[in-house]
Amino acid sequence: MAKHILAALVENRPGVLARVSNLFRRRSFNIDSLSVGRTQRENLSRMTIVMESDAAEADRLVKNLYKLVDVVHVDHLHNQPSVARDMALVKVKASSENRREVIQLCDIFRARIIDVAAESLVVEITGEEEKLGHFTELVRPFGIVEMVRTGVIAMGRGSHTLKDQGYKPNRGRSSSRRSVL
Repeated sequence: MAKHILAALVENRPGVLARVSNLFRRRSFNIDSLSVGRTQRENLSRMTIVMESDAAEADRLVKNLYKLVDVVHVDHLHNQPSVARDMALVKVKASSENRREVIQLCDIFRARIIDVAAESLVVEITGEEEKLGHFTELVRPFGIVEMVRTGVIAMGRGSHTLKDQGYKPNRGRSSSRRSVL
């Protein structure tokens, strides 16, 4: 089993996220990471879904995603040149005795300190999942007070894009219509 990244262009309206996550639930797949955000078109959002499975199961999920009414386009980025990033905010204990060490780790990992308090630092770090994992393991001995991650976002390299050509807003179809899967 390997990690697979699916990028989906979907209509930006209520219920779409629930329908997509229900598809994964019904198929008994765990979503490792899910990020949703607006795109350059106000009526479309982009979902980035990371899951662990074999390639055939991931391809089957792509086909099932297309059966959902609000899905415009889906890409399985597993075998395509792509860029994937995650972001974390990490609040690390940083007393006067260890603050310099925490700052040095931030410099090594190209993390930014975005808040300073008497006993802690809030650090913003962006990169691949592995990089964030290594950073959190190295600051764990100092004490992680709190942490939040955005989840992976991904995009194809070069001219590869999620295609929305010919897309017209789905105003005539009912968003409550569900495909039988």
